[in-house]
Amino acid sequence: MKLRRPARLARLCAVLLLGIGLAAVAGLLERLTRDPRLRPRLTRWFLARLARALPMRVRVHGQVPREPMLWVANHVSWTDIPLLGALAPLAFLSKAEVRAWPLAGWLAQQAGTLFIRRGAGEGALLGPRLAQHLRQDRALLIFPEGTTTDGNGLRTFHGRLLACALEAQRALQPVAIRYRRGDGADPLAPFVGDDDLVSHLLRLFEADVGEVDIHLLAPIPSQGLSRNELAARAQAAIAEALGLSAPALRKAA
Repeated sequence: MKLRRPARLARLCAVLLLGIGLAAVAGLLERLTRDPRLRPRLTRWFLARLARALPMRVRVHGQVPREPMLWVANHVSWTDIPLLGALAPLAFLSKAEVRAWPLAGWLAQQAGTLFIRRGAGEGALLGPRLAQHLRQDRALLIFPEGTTTDGNGLRTFHGRLLACALEAQRALQPVAIRYRRGDGADPLAPFVGDDDLVSHLLRLFEADVGEVDIHLLAPIPSQGLSRNELAARAQAAIAEALGLSAPALRKAA
């Protein structure tokens, strides 16, 4: 038992060192090959190895879409990113604070993560950028709740973040992610409030392996819908997959 955390941390460090080396050469390879698909593929390859270094057993339900779509998911933890990013070449939209995280922020930036600053009026400028990303046949994943939760409910999905799917005429791929431990929700997985990355990692690595269910739900066509209708349909689909009743849907703060 005492050796569990050091062994897991050693494996994680090895993966992160691999990520540093990969990020260092990705730019050069991209310039040599002139292939815009290279960085997303390398990112997926790295995130798959990072996901395997986490003490979590993952089950995927449903099919990964063949067409590039706007993926929308409920948000519980930073671990959502490697677990979902291992499934397909994805770019992520993240809060600007992540860019300042030691090493993880740099790796996220090198992987092509798009950052948004809360309350800075960047939404109007970011929308066309996200739409252009989708038009280039590149999948994008966002967390429309705008923050993490404990996994026992959903906050309101922000429709303005989904406007890019309408502009680019791309469908939505709703994704429901649930962390379990024993017979109930995993109390260790959520990364909420003032929690810090290092403390959260140490708690995860001290515990037994947790269970994660990822549900890839039926895509939602964007044609003929408003951004708020898209948000409501995606939220309802994810809530149903998670077994959440109407009272469990939380209003955004």
